Amino acid sequence: MKKHEIVCLAGDGIGPEVTSAVQRILEAAQANIEWIPHHAGLTALADGLDVMPAQTLDAIKHYGLALKGPCTTPVGKGFSSVNVQLRKALNLYAAVRPVRSMPGVKTRFENVDLVIIRENTEGLYSGVENEVTPGVVMSMKVASEVACTRIARWAFRYATHRERQKITVLHKANIMKLTDGLFIRCAQQIHKKEYPNIEYTEQIIDAGCMRLVQDPSLFDMLLLENLYGDVVSDLCAGLVGGLGLVPGANIGDEQAVFEAVHGSAPDIAGKGVANPLALLMSAVMMLNYIADNRNDADARTVAVKIRNAYDQTLEDGCKTRDLGGELGTEAFADAVIERLNG
Repeated sequence: MKKHEIVCLAGDGIGPEVTSAVQRILEAAQANIEWIPHHAGLTALADGLDVMPAQTLDAIKHYGLALKGPCTTPVGKGFSSVNVQLRKALNLYAAVRPVRSMPGVKTRFENVDLVIIRENTEGLYSGVENEVTPGVVMSMKVASEVACTRIARWAFRYATHRERQKITVLHKANIMKLTDGLFIRCAQQIHKKEYPNIEYTEQIIDAGCMRLVQDPSLFDMLLLENLYGDVVSDLCAGLVGGLGLVPGANIGDEQAVFEAVHGSAPDIAGKGVANPLALLMSAVMMLNYIADNRNDADARTVAVKIRNAYDQTLEDGCKTRDLGGELGTEAFADAVIERLNG
């Protein structure tokens, strides 16, 4: 069977270490993948390229899939976000962040099982900013009926496919009556006309965040505009132990990029202690995407095998330092590989 050719962006900081570990696990699990290496972020700059090279974008457009390690984004200055550029250039309008309690990782809550769907192309992240007058700057929040309808339909379709029961929109339409008002109206229309079988609710975002940290079991799927989705998805990661335990995907109609959602952690880069689990979980999402979109049942089998292996690894107490364990990056990968056929 022909291998799936997938672009690999190792990223910055700890990115190359966790990416290498994940590739080794996928190879041991006999995933049918041929990696096409490309650069983005600081590694691209170091090679004299743009932070998001045209050849990297062209490769993702051509192959349709990418696995991406964490890339550095400067705060307040320097180059613009690699992630934002990717999403805009490839129209990756749906950000998907599943969040679930992991075996062997004790947190305040048990049995958390959420999926956050974030509109990925508009809102304040459109980057439309200007200086009105010295000392006064303005940022424009953008919402269009096309994008709001598109993400609502995508979320309801995902809920149906994954047999989720309820979608809750978190919004601030009581204040932002035009932008957030449009977002919820589009969601209401898709629910009423196309997916009335899925339960649909709305909550103002500040009250919704309070309820999330009180009792996450009140929620199933969350649908949010861009900035809210960015903040709330990290909040939800905190419910299960942090960003090192949460995968992420950015999906469009033609391409999809799967990524570790944590930072590049330059302070521990090269020390061999980084946790590769988030990127590994993202790779499992990628395999499921391949199964759904490329008619490859073997990809689903491999995804289940890897997920069972890393669940068992954690349950057995084999953890990296960020989770209270002693294992380094490669030792954790070894532990997962040992359990692949267990």
